[in-house]
Amino acid sequence: MKVANLLIDGMTCHHCVLTVTNALKSLGIQNYNVEIGRAYIVYNKHELDLETIKAAIEEEGYILKEFNTSDEEYNEEDNEQFFNPESD
Repeated sequence: MKVANLLIDGMTCHHCVLTVTNALKSLGIQNYNVEIGRAYIVYNKHELDLETIKAAIEEEGYILKEFNTSDEEYNEEDNEQFFNPESD
């Protein structure tokens, strides 16, 4: 699993946060923290690439300006501190 920090242009309100959150969830991303102008995500690099994530965000009308990924493996213990896990 990879951790990515995405900087997103065009987000101005809570509705934008919900729209980006739903776009990420539609890709199967379950660990995320979306705020106005940015998103932190955990994704499986073997199942999903950043170009697909970028396309999903830009399809909603936003611009992915920058993304930074960590080479460190994701530790599930970090989930409670940082991300909003999917709770269906």
